[in-house]
Amino acid sequence: MANSTLTISSKNYSSWSLRGWLLCRLAGLEFDEVPVDLDDPDTRQELLLLSPSVLVPRLQHGDVAVWDTLAIANYLNEEFPEAKLLPTEKAKRAHCRAVSGEIHSGFYNLRSALPMNLKAKHQKFKIFSGARPDVERVKELWAECLDAYGGPFLFGRPTMADAMWAPVCTRFNTYAVPLEPKLQAYVDAVLDWDLMKEWTAGAVAEPDEILELEVEF
Repeated sequence: MANSTLTISSKNYSSWSLRGWLLCRLAGLEFDEVPVDLDDPDTRQELLLLSPSVLVPRLQHGDVAVWDTLAIANYLNEEFPEAKLLPTEKAKRAHCRAVSGEIHSGFYNLRSALPMNLKAKHQKFKIFSGARPDVERVKELWAECLDAYGGPFLFGRPTMADAMWAPVCTRFNTYAVPLEPKLQAYVDAVLDWDLMKEWTAGAVAEPDEILELEVEF
C-alpha cells in the first residue's frame, strides 16, 4: 500500500478530481485512489458548488493533508522538484503560475455551460452568450502559450498548467467547440496523453446511475 492517498469523486464529471490526479501522476507520486460516496448528501453538495472542493481532491501524503488543486500543485512542486511541474526559467515559471491560477479562479460561465462529461460527445452544441467570452479567453490564453513556447503542450512539455486546463480540453471535445488548427492540436495532444487515456478509461467504466445532479459540474 502506498504512503499517500488521493480522495477523488467521479472520473466522468469531476474536473477538480482530474486536476489533482494529473498533478500527482506528473509528480511521480505513488498513491492510492480513495473514491468518495457519490450518493452521500455532503459529497453531492460539494460537487454542486462549481468550485474547488474541500472533499475532492484531497491529498494525504504521509502526515501532510492538502486540498485545493493549486495547493496540491505547489506542495508537489516543492516535494518533487525533479518532476518540474513548473518550468525552470523564472519568467516562464511565473507565466505558468498565472495561467494555472486563471482557470482555478474563474470561468464560471464556461463551467456551467459546458460541464465535464467524458462519456458524452455532441456533433454540434450551441453555447449560450454568457459563456462565449470565457471560451474566447481560453482560446486567447492557449494561443499565447503555444506561440511563445512552441507546443505541443502549453509550456512545451506537460506541466502544472496542462493538468489545470485538461478538463477544459475535454469540454471542448465533448461540445464540439470550433478551434483553429494549433488550438485543436493542443486539445488532441492532451486527450492523447497517456495519463488522460488512463483517466478516461476509468470514466467510461463508471456506472451511469450517477448522471443525475441538480446542477451539472
